Amino acid sequence: MATALHTIAAARPRLPLAAFACLCPGPRPATRKLSLTSTAVSTIDSAPASSSDAKKTTTVFVAGSTGRTGKRVVEKLLERGFGVVAGTTDVGRARRSLPQDPNLRLVRADVMEGTDKLVDAIRGADAVVCATGFRRSFDPFAPWKVDNFGTVNLVEACRKAGVTRFILISSILVNGAAMGQLLNPACIVLNLFGLVLVAKLQAEKHIRSSGINYTIIRPGGLTEQPPKGNIVMEPEDTLYEGSISRQQVAEVAVEALLCREESSYKVVEIVTRAEAHNRPLKDLFASIKQS
Repeated sequence: MATALHTIAAARPRLPLAAFACLCPGPRPATRKLSLTSTAVSTIDSAPASSSDAKKTTTVFVAGSTGRTGKRVVEKLLERGFGVVAGTTDVGRARRSLPQDPNLRLVRADVMEGTDKLVDAIRGADAVVCATGFRRSFDPFAPWKVDNFGTVNLVEACRKAGVTRFILISSILVNGAAMGQLLNPACIVLNLFGLVLVAKLQAEKHIRSSGINYTIIRPGGLTEQPPKGNIVMEPEDTLYEGSISRQQVAEVAVEALLCREESSYKVVEIVTRAEAHNRPLKDLFASIKQS
C-alpha cells in the first residue's frame, strides 16, 4: 500500500485493503520535531526462540486467530515452539484454515460475549495476542463492539484469569487528531466506518490504564504480499503513511513476547521501507521509550 493505513488485524473483521491503497498522505504536523524521533529499521528475524525466552512465555492465546493477520500470528508462534490456544468464533473454520499441529488447541471465544466466557477460554495462557477487529456490516456500532468493548472485555478477562502479558495489534493514525492528521485521507476513510480509529484509541487507553504488561503495535496499511523492504519502528503518534506485510506484523507481535524487557509498556508504530537498514527487532524495541 503506497500510503496505507492499517485496518483491522487479520483474524478479526476488517476493512477492505483496496480502500487504503488509493489513500494519499495527509500533511505532516508543523510542530513535529523530527530531530527528537529516533527511527529504527529491521528485516524479519526468523531465528527460533532461545530456551530462556521459551521459559518466560510458553502458551499464548490468540484472539482473532482465523483472520489474515491472526492466522499468521498463530503460524509464527508455532514455528517458534510456543503452545497456542486459538480463539475463534467458528471452530470449524479454524480447523480448516489453521495448521494441524499438536501444540495448537482451538477454543470458541467471542470478545463480544463478555468477560466471564473469555476467562474460561484464556485461563492457563501466559500471554494474549489480540488480532481482532470489526467485520463490515450494516451495524454502525460494530467497530465499537469489537475494537473497543471487545478489546476491553479481553483485557478484563486477562486480569481475572491472571494473564499478565497483552499484545494488541492496533493501527497507525488512531490518534490522528493529536497528530494534526484529521484531514489525512486514511483517517477520513477509516472513521467513516463507525469511527473505528477512535474506538481503537479508546481501547488502547484502557489497556494502558489497566496495569497489565502491554505492547501495542500500530502497523501501517496491511498487505498480503511477501515482505518488501525492512521494518521501520517509530514511537507512538509518529507515522501517518506507509504499509507493511501481515507476515512482518506477525513477526513483530511474536518478537514482542520474546523480548519482554525491551518491549514492555510500549506503543510502537511500524511500516516497511525499501531503503531502510536492517536491525534486529530486539534492538528496535529497545530504541523506543516506554509509554
